[in-house]
Amino acid sequence: MASYLNHSLILGGIEPMTCGSCTQVCPYHLSYPWLGIQNSTNSLTQQEASDELVARVKYLFSNEFLPSLQPLSGHLRAALQREARLSGILATSEGQLWIRRQNPYPREIMESSISQPSGSPQSTLIEAVCIPCSSEKAVETVTLDVSSTGYYLDAISKKLGLTDAANVLVSRTVGKTSSETRLYFAAHQSCMLDLSSDPLTAKEAIHLEGPLNESLSKKGPLNERASYFSGHDIYGDAILASIGYTWKSKDLSYEDVSVQSYYRMLISKIPCGLYKLSREAVLMAELPLAFTTRTNWRGSYPRDILCTFCRQHRLSEPVFSTETTPIKAPSESPACGKKLRVTDSTEEEIEHEKGCARDTVARESAESAVTYQCGVKLFSKCQDLIVECFPKDSFKKQNDSIQNTSLKVLSWLNAYFRDLDMTPEKLNSTANSLEIRFCEKNFSKEFALCRSIHNVYQSETQGAKFLDENHISMPNTLPGQGVFSLNIDGPDSGVCPSNGCLLVISYSVSLVTESGYKKVLESSDEFEFEIGAGAVIPHLEAVVIQMSIGQSACFKMDMAPKEFVLAAAAVSARNLSLLSSKSCCLKYSLTLLRVTEPLEERMEQALFSPPLSKQRVEYAVKHIRESCATTLVDFGCGSGSLLDSLLNYPTTLEKIVGIDISQKSLSRAAKILHSKLSRNTDGNAPIACVKSTILYDGSVTDFDSRLCGFDIGTCLEVIEHMEEDQAFLFGDVALSSFRPKILIVSTPNYEYNVILQKANLSSQEEDPDEKTHIQSCKFRNHDHKFEWTREQFNCWATDLAAKYNYSVEFSGVGGSADIEPGFASQIAVFRRTSPPDEDEHLKDTDSAHHYKVIWEWNRPSTYSS
Repeated sequence: MASYLNHSLILGGIEPMTCGSCTQVCPYHLSYPWLGIQNSTNSLTQQEASDELVARVKYLFSNEFLPSLQPLSGHLRAALQREARLSGILATSEGQLWIRRQNPYPREIMESSISQPSGSPQSTLIEAVCIPCSSEKAVETVTLDVSSTGYYLDAISKKLGLTDAANVLVSRTVGKTSSETRLYFAAHQSCMLDLSSDPLTAKEAIHLEGPLNESLSKKGPLNERASYFSGHDIYGDAILASIGYTWKSKDLSYEDVSVQSYYRMLISKIPCGLYKLSREAVLMAELPLAFTTRTNWRGSYPRDILCTFCRQHRLSEPVFSTETTPIKAPSESPACGKKLRVTDSTEEEIEHEKGCARDTVARESAESAVTYQCGVKLFSKCQDLIVECFPKDSFKKQNDSIQNTSLKVLSWLNAYFRDLDMTPEKLNSTANSLEIRFCEKNFSKEFALCRSIHNVYQSETQGAKFLDENHISMPNTLPGQGVFSLNIDGPDSGVCPSNGCLLVISYSVSLVTESGYKKVLESSDEFEFEIGAGAVIPHLEAVVIQMSIGQSACFKMDMAPKEFVLAAAAVSARNLSLLSSKSCCLKYSLTLLRVTEPLEERMEQALFSPPLSKQRVEYAVKHIRESCATTLVDFGCGSGSLLDSLLNYPTTLEKIVGIDISQKSLSRAAKILHSKLSRNTDGNAPIACVKSTILYDGSVTDFDSRLCGFDIGTCLEVIEHMEEDQAFLFGDVALSSFRPKILIVSTPNYEYNVILQKANLSSQEEDPDEKTHIQSCKFRNHDHKFEWTREQFNCWATDLAAKYNYSVEFSGVGGSADIEPGFASQIAVFRRTSPPDEDEHLKDTDSAHHYKVIWEWNRPSTYSS
């Protein structure tokens, strides 16, 4: 009895819970919550387990159970009601998948439990989705006609081509756990057990390999899509419907299920799909590349997405583990070249005013602080290890460590779903880069059906068209972005986004054809995201980085994966046929509404007027003009704020060069510079001497002979964005190989952070659930890899100057050198004391061209001086 019922329950979609010691479904250790069985012991004998299960099953057919508010009692009432009589012996069949009651229910129980319809029976039309067995056939909407006096399984059995609803099997719930959405499918003839034969023995039941054992094979073709949703094998066509009985009422509960619902459930099995749905922006949002700060994150958090992903794939809940490392307060200033990382304090408030000594600041800010590291493991329901991730990164907040580790795992899983044909070698390489280890056998077993179901990332950029130069006001600066017909309207307000900014845009995405047809798929009046975090599709970020507040843009791009388009909006049959044609594309329309600057800029603006960033630029411009230089290179030019400011003043500069590793920032810089240089070709303009301007894509730690021997070089607030060893490498390359006559380098003074943060308490990026008034020294920007004290910066610069025959003098902006803790932004000005030696790099300049020209402007010969 126990073995047979266990087998039937699996087919019927009621999921028994296995004990921790069994790897297969075990009839001795089962828990059936719906029967009131919560077995917590593994010591039951076969007879005890059978007796307990039989007692519970008897209760299902008792007089007390029928009128109760229990989902299963609703099925019994509906089955009785459709017999069109309230008494008599119920029909039975020994060979079917149902259990009968030998004696009829008493009349009073029947009358109190089953509602009597008044008047003629009423029909309820309920939308559902048919999932054909053949993957070549599209899913489609079907309508269930459920009579008020009938049984809804009868309506479903008709759609499945069955004459008896007893042959309809029901899956466990799919999609959201709060819904009644289930899959309904036909029981194959081989599922019908011959009760005259010996029942399955307990030993045979233990060795079941899925819902059926080997003796029940040859059931026809597997419905891969339905099986993927349900978590067990389904054969033949299936109906996806949200209908059934609940604990809340005796009435039938139902909701319409559309094709859009199906595709939203489908993409919810993918990490990026879960994030897109949490933002209600399927065609706009993208799973971010990094968890920068809690205040800048929008949508579901990585940990929540990972937990939901595991539930969707019927894995165990993720197991997180965190470690803390205490940081002791330094007894004295750190040695030269060592970075000072100070984390949030949670035990002692830092009391500091401008006159406090910097040693006291460093000691108090580090006291009792800890860093957090987090690891996570993913297990199957049978507790087989699938994935584990233990990053070496440490964080100032426990929540940040958990979120970042979760995001690493999600990013790796996303890479797998992006390329389901990824070779094991590439999958391992991707895992290693994210500090992930996985069991290939267990991973393949759990995600076996993914390859045949998901095609959402098929060649997203194949056939992508480049920017149409006829539709933009500057040369093509976004090659390979998959964007075409770009048009930006409106005056340039001068307030532009940069990395770390929070943007608010309004947008709409439409399906358009060459014939003029247009269907809006998705839109939002206000959509907020962080620039540089990868929180939106790259195509949009490549466009919005060129815009300023108040401007609108319109562009087209090739079709997104069909699954995303169908999940975004309800699509008609006509639209569905368009998706497979080459005549349609997506049209994006957006307006940049607001830009909120990163925390670093907000803190600086709260204390300094003009802002510290403007003071740094003015300092550099002053020294450039005084130097009478004719050539300048800006290392890490970003969006071109310094180069743009230089063009407002008369200088002796003839050649201006910028280099950066961000193509997005370079695109913005190119637009600004091109606009200004093209408008001011008059020989009397301040920029009359400028003959050429070039922007390079490349790393400032790589050598390129085209940047050798410039009169002056600048590097403003750049080195702190590198790892510390890379900052040392930049110093070596700049002064030993590039050898400018003058080099200006600025970087934040860590000792000034307490003042900045005390002046802007309302802007602190604290978690809402962290109820603390403790103020601590944190880095000014989440992207900063280090921040140096004055002693550390002086040591770095002095050693470089002595090593490469330069002199160095120190200054800064914001604050004063004579008042502790010095300048907010510290500056070193290097001056070459001897002519450069003949460099081997200069003998063969063609062999040292490592940078890529992104944009170049040359003054027309007519206006040459």
